[in-house]
Amino acid sequence: MIAHAIFFYTFSLIAVVSAIMVTASKNTVHSVFFLILDFISISCLFIMIGAEFLGMIMLIVYVGAVAVLFLFVVMMLNVAQQKNQWFAGQQSSKHIPVGLIISTLIFVEVIIVIGGWKYKPEIFDINNSFAQTSISNTHSLGQILYTDYIHVFQISGMILLVAMVGAIVLTFRQRSGVKRQSYIKQISRERADGVEVLEVQSNKGVKVDD
Repeated sequence: MIAHAIFFYTFSLIAVVSAIMVTASKNTVHSVFFLILDFISISCLFIMIGAEFLGMIMLIVYVGAVAVLFLFVVMMLNVAQQKNQWFAGQQSSKHIPVGLIISTLIFVEVIIVIGGWKYKPEIFDINNSFAQTSISNTHSLGQILYTDYIHVFQISGMILLVAMVGAIVLTFRQRSGVKRQSYIKQISRERADGVEVLEVQSNKGVKVDD
């Protein structure tokens, strides 16, 4: 329990400092790096308290999708700045030292949590109801979600479907003056419609209609 408390408060301190650095950092790329570190630290805290499902969801959804998307958007917005630095001879990136430090912290956190959860379960034993039973946290959550709250789950899925269809309808507009591609015409086109053989007289060009 002492080792559990030490790791728990250490990861909590890293999460708090990372959250502060997200807003305090003047560089947007560094802010995204600290955001990823914050998400991973919170995921490790969830795994340590026995909520491994929430921890894995944090890693898959927030780190694997949202944070990486933020990083791509920020890097795309800084393309002009990076290009100017490259042509000016400043080929060394300022993001490498911060990225290496944050990557090292993430690697250490993942090794400690996953290694302790896999090989040293007594370190993360908090004597809760999930640890005392043979049913995992994910299994218990699935039983509750798909039995007691199945109607709410289905309704939320229908709401998301309606929102997605509404977004497609709002963005799909018929615009005048814009060339559109017809797949049916391309597929049903014959060879005679696409290729025309012309007899060109000597020393004369070919007039092509617009």
